[in-house]
Amino acid sequence: MVKGEIDFITLGCSKNLVDAERVMRQLEAAGWRCVHDAEDPQGEICVINTCGFIGDAKEESINMILQMAERKKEKKLRKLIVMGCLSERYRAELEAELPEVDEYYGKFDFENLTLSLSSREGTKAGLNPAQQKKGANRCASFERKLTTPKHYAYLKISEGCNRFCSYCAIPLITGRHTSRPKEEILDEVRWLVSQGVKELNVIAQDLSSYGLDLVESTKTASLKEKSRHLLPELVDEIAQVPGVEWIRLHYAYPTDFPEGLLDVMAKHPNVCKYLDIALQHCTDHMLGLMRRHITRAEQDALIRKIRERVPGICIRTTLLVGHPGETEEDFEELKEWVKEMRFERMGCFAYSDEEGTYAHRHYKDDIPQEVKDARAAELMAIQQEISGELMQRFAGRTERVIIDREEDDYYVGRTQYDSPEVDCEVLISTKGLSTKYQVGEFYDVEIIRAEEFDLYGEIVERPRQSRSK
Repeated sequence: MVKGEIDFITLGCSKNLVDAERVMRQLEAAGWRCVHDAEDPQGEICVINTCGFIGDAKEESINMILQMAERKKEKKLRKLIVMGCLSERYRAELEAELPEVDEYYGKFDFENLTLSLSSREGTKAGLNPAQQKKGANRCASFERKLTTPKHYAYLKISEGCNRFCSYCAIPLITGRHTSRPKEEILDEVRWLVSQGVKELNVIAQDLSSYGLDLVESTKTASLKEKSRHLLPELVDEIAQVPGVEWIRLHYAYPTDFPEGLLDVMAKHPNVCKYLDIALQHCTDHMLGLMRRHITRAEQDALIRKIRERVPGICIRTTLLVGHPGETEEDFEELKEWVKEMRFERMGCFAYSDEEGTYAHRHYKDDIPQEVKDARAAELMAIQQEISGELMQRFAGRTERVIIDREEDDYYVGRTQYDSPEVDCEVLISTKGLSTKYQVGEFYDVEIIRAEEFDLYGEIVERPRQSRSK
């Protein structure tokens, strides 16, 4: 018996999305129907999964809460629930300022949300306590209601961060770095494959530290074992699971980078030549103020090593401008560095002064917002020109492409060098095609034209067979 419909609205990063997917899976096992990011929410209950990382994200979350609170006032919504990073960080303040919200949950008490809706609402649906408990426990903890296209999913392997960079509020929200056990992750991979997933986007706040805490927790482990990185081993084993076609790695940290990962990337064809590694800045002055625990020389050496050991790799990075103490000289050096490094993919953000962080407590946020925004725009203009030049390398090449969707007059897909939603896409015209191609399948595509952030191509053969066939 279906109890009713719940609308889920997820804000923020893909790590938040994974959390929402797990909650929805548990609730559907308990008898609810869950709808994710509907254009026109119609559910009697709304759950907003918030982001609290920087000012813009917090504002977006608050605005969404107010929008749904208005809907509740108009009797179009019976219950409003808020969960996630914003309520983890500011629960007391939110409860005081926004009493329209019926229940608040943080980032680590999702089970209570599931049990609350299962028990308090269960009797209305005619379910007894035993039935409610059975429904809530029907699926494994890692199972999710996938909201992405069925051929790809995000795989979160750890939570939290121990780095404590000056500007970052993540450790204040998520706490210390905690790795998931390897076998649990592999069970999830096998389950995802059973659901039709072919592409895994591996995510964490700090991929580089994966497993260090698992080894450290073993009393009998030697000093050498305690310093051993487990990420290469994990990725190596994921790559051997039948049905896994692509593995893409997000959010590595440059300090104490697990270099054994490069050998795994070079070894397995289904580990994409793609690495998302946030570098933030380049001058020793700023890297010091940011508490990155690395020098420019060390950072540059790492980039060279990555490119040498994994030829053709696409490096994606993010940079931060306007941090307290950033001088015009720092920014000029950063611009020249970006021109020298020629990153395949790059994003840039302006500093946001977040309470509780080291920067907020020890530095003065004295760079005007208009200067921050101008620096970010100037850096992205440089990157746009670099991207346009680098993309020309694809013209005339044939690349393996996965089709994500059909939109207007195009099939829209991606190469191994592009992550969903944030990177470049391959557009394949449907005009004049006699063959119907399949979303979620891989095809060989000849690239006939390259632009700054998009490629245009033509399919040259039938779908490639998967590794598992």
